[in-house]
Amino acid sequence: MKALTVGGAMIDTIAIIGSDRIERMSMLNADSSFLLLEEGSKIEALEISTHVGGGAVNVAVAMARLGLDVATLVKLGKDARAETVLSRLLEEGVSSRWAMRDGRAPTGASVLVSSHDRNAAIFTFRGANTLLAEADLRKEAFAADVVYVSSLSNESADAFPAIVELAKAQRALVATNPRVRQLSSRGGAFLDSLARMDILAVNRIEADLLVPGLVARFGEGGKALGLKPGEQLPRLAVRGFASGGHEMSLVGFFAALRRLGPRYVVVTDGRHGAFLGTKDAIMYCPVLKTKVAGTAGAGDAFNATFTAYVAMGRPAEEALRAAAINAGSVVGHVDTQTGLLSREEIDRRLAEAKPTLEVRIWSH
Repeated sequence: MKALTVGGAMIDTIAIIGSDRIERMSMLNADSSFLLLEEGSKIEALEISTHVGGGAVNVAVAMARLGLDVATLVKLGKDARAETVLSRLLEEGVSSRWAMRDGRAPTGASVLVSSHDRNAAIFTFRGANTLLAEADLRKEAFAADVVYVSSLSNESADAFPAIVELAKAQRALVATNPRVRQLSSRGGAFLDSLARMDILAVNRIEADLLVPGLVARFGEGGKALGLKPGEQLPRLAVRGFASGGHEMSLVGFFAALRRLGPRYVVVTDGRHGAFLGTKDAIMYCPVLKTKVAGTAGAGDAFNATFTAYVAMGRPAEEALRAAAINAGSVVGHVDTQTGLLSREEIDRRLAEAKPTLEVRIWSH
């Protein structure tokens, strides 16, 4: 099975700071917390390391380890960072045939500060990732069974409709994981493209940003999940989604997106688990309990695994559990790729983890 990933490539520098050396402040009336650094001080790090990352590269490596024949379409600079990315792709058996070099900007880079619960703060320089244009898209690159579009930066997001069109022209299964910048600046164009999507994957914050556009088309509110006596709902099912003064229930949110086209809508909520909306049901999968070294890359691992398992014809419920297992493995490491598992290892863990990864299902 052939796959193409499109989006970002980065060099990640990760600084791990002891919890006693950096302060954390959590808001009581919001879902926000902050890492506080003392101005002018030199803070001792437990470790500083450099890794290859970026959404398209993370997903490509994940799918290659799952046994797919993967290529990635990314924009790199003409610099040493680009050589590091290309070497990493070669190591993982990912084709760099469609990776482009552009001298107008350096290869993207980021600095991650990891502390406390290891949910890192990230400083991002997008560099050449912003330079992907419709003219760079070659029809033959999209001759794949699966096309996964990760976040597109700045002007590169303008190419999103053309990417989707080329992928569907090749009858590929198309999955996307947009990020905050793409949704906030080009949300209308993104929603218009969903008619040609098979899988939409977002986290809670990204889902909130979709609410105003969905409300404009379908209205606010939505019914609640049907509960059995004594049943406790996961956090997101109680909270729902909200942005710009508009609110939608979990059920209303999934129903609205399904009307726009995607067969599967995935919403991840960090340590609070993940939801999946299909035409027949809403499913919920908890996370695996594990020691967290870093949360960077967990979403890429989850979404790549879910997409690959669906593409391989596995049931949606099994794909959801497999995704949770791979994401749980990734957070055991500071970087985005070391913890990625093979398909054989995930299948082995699926059998072992079934009692602790029970998927809850609410039928429409």
